Amino acid sequence: MPTTKSASASPSAVRTVAALASSALLVSPLLAGTAHAAPADEGQLPKAPVPPAKMSQVGGERLGRPGVQVQLQAGAPALPKELTARSWIISDAESGQVLAAKNPHWQLAPASTLKMLFADTVLPKFPKTRTYKVKPADLAGMGTGSSLVGIKENLTYTVHDLWLGVFLRSGNDAVHTLSAMNGGTEATVKEMQKRAAELNATDTHVITPDGYDAPGQVSSAYDLSLFARAGLKNPDFREYCSTASAQFPGDMGKDGKRATFGIQNTNRLLSGDFDIKPYPGIAGVKNGSTTNAGSTFTGVAQHGDRKLLVTVMNPEKKQHNEAYREAAKLFDWGFAADGKVDPVGSLVDPKGAGNGTGGAKDGDKETQAALDSAGGWGGPWTAAGIGGAVVVLLGAVVFFARRRRALPAGEQGRRGAGGGRRKK
Repeated sequence: MPTTKSASASPSAVRTVAALASSALLVSPLLAGTAHAAPADEGQLPKAPVPPAKMSQVGGERLGRPGVQVQLQAGAPALPKELTARSWIISDAESGQVLAAKNPHWQLAPASTLKMLFADTVLPKFPKTRTYKVKPADLAGMGTGSSLVGIKENLTYTVHDLWLGVFLRSGNDAVHTLSAMNGGTEATVKEMQKRAAELNATDTHVITPDGYDAPGQVSSAYDLSLFARAGLKNPDFREYCSTASAQFPGDMGKDGKRATFGIQNTNRLLSGDFDIKPYPGIAGVKNGSTTNAGSTFTGVAQHGDRKLLVTVMNPEKKQHNEAYREAAKLFDWGFAADGKVDPVGSLVDPKGAGNGTGGAKDGDKETQAALDSAGGWGGPWTAAGIGGAVVVLLGAVVFFARRRRALPAGEQGRRGAGGGRRKK
């Protein structure tokens, strides 16, 4: 599949960078550790990027070391082989204990997984029933080849529609529309950076609200896990990220009625694909893919009372759906290793939460209460997972018999990813 150029060539991206620079948000230390291939001698292949020798120690000293960090007890299963991601982390979604990690604080391009921070920041602001008529200016400034859900100017959408577009189709058009409602892209970026600081996500620097490639835009597997864990405390966030398929508003017909078309979640551990099955117990969260970021993925899954959070960034192995395959291997290992590993760090609390120091601890009452609200993980989470699986199973024959005419739109930054316009 042909790829687009990075957003560094986009005039809108240049304007955004300049605007943020003027507000003193761009600082050079944040560029250290980003994924750039080392210069190669003539006639030699470029060397693979290597993580910095020293990284952030937020969450524990071992999390700042390069390479794999794990503390196996006697009888614990070995970590899965062939994990090629440059960075990954697996943690307990409730306690925040980090079970194992590889370069979790390496600052890398995040792709659409940054939309989790966008949702953490903007989702609580607008009731889902609020409606908004899209203006032409709202859809300006999106990067070339952006993934789209199919929003059209001069048509009206509910906030609920827009968030389905963000989570299911990774629609940059939905992100830009919600940003317009929130006072514009620049204002939203500033709020996202503030929210990242509140969550102690010190590896993250935001340039675009949708995660499209931009110079200096970085996050880390650790920070993406913080964004997911914070978002999952919000029932609306949980609803959207666990929805496998939905109907989305289309054009107005000549009869005055609004058409709809089907959209499917591009998180392949949730919705499945021709070469991968939905992961048992999966309940979200977000995937992404751009030229600079490669494939990125954060997911949450539950087996029994065990809830695990996995983030994978940029597998070196470029097999189709590789990020999901490696995430599934980490989930399998984490569930098998229950009680057989010592934590190597923790996902810290937001500032002002818990013990007041921004550190996660076992049995965090606030986190537990949030996850268990309205039945918690065992209630709507399990129901959502089962419901999503039923949708996938019922649609399997159609999915395999006639593949969608449009290419999957969830992998933004790649040409031809603007699907979701077909009506039903």
